[in-house]
Amino acid sequence: MSDDWKRLAAEAALQEVRSGMKIGIGTGSTAEHFVRALGRAVADGLEVTGVPTSERTAALARELAIPLSTLDEIPELDLTIDGADEIDPQLRLIKGGGGAHLREKIVAAASGTLVVIADHTKLVPVLGKFPLPIEVAPFGLGATRKALEAVLTRHNLPATLSMRGGTDHPFVTDGGHYILDAALGAIPDPDQLAADLVAIPGVVEHGLFIGLAGKAYVAGPDGVRTVTAA
Repeated sequence: MSDDWKRLAAEAALQEVRSGMKIGIGTGSTAEHFVRALGRAVADGLEVTGVPTSERTAALARELAIPLSTLDEIPELDLTIDGADEIDPQLRLIKGGGGAHLREKIVAAASGTLVVIADHTKLVPVLGKFPLPIEVAPFGLGATRKALEAVLTRHNLPATLSMRGGTDHPFVTDGGHYILDAALGAIPDPDQLAADLVAIPGVVEHGLFIGLAGKAYVAGPDGVRTVTAA
């Protein structure tokens, strides 16, 4: 059922798209449903230009003949449609389960609004059950990890960081970076934690999306509903 809910949310969000728009296209299983729905709409005559947030999304969009561009060519977008790993009542998000949160955040920040698509299990009262992805530069990794542990300790959070993919064969992002996943349980102050993490040299970006999402289409047993910030 979860995949069906993802598809329903993705298809509902298509109503946000109008001909002539420049849109950011997200990454992940729910976003792939949106890409397929968008591809059908383009085949039926919808005229849009998409900016993909990952090589994986770009490849699927090309298969479906969706016209693509880059933020170098189109630095301002009308909107971005993307999934999320967690959504709190203020529409703060955790993203990055697919390892694309750096590009996803760059694209979302260049957009008029970020529209989130998700199944209802992604709604949480407090962010943090999903491990927080922190993208880091390979250079100086030991020092970056130590600084991250200090910040997490200062926030009274578990300083437990795991290298995605393992230390022998770490996952490498499209930007050539590593990801440390932080199992935090609950994040009482996402805004301050977001600011403190990104201030660490060696941290490229983190998966807390604060103040970017304007609306969410959330699907579940009762259908699709629109969620706005509390």
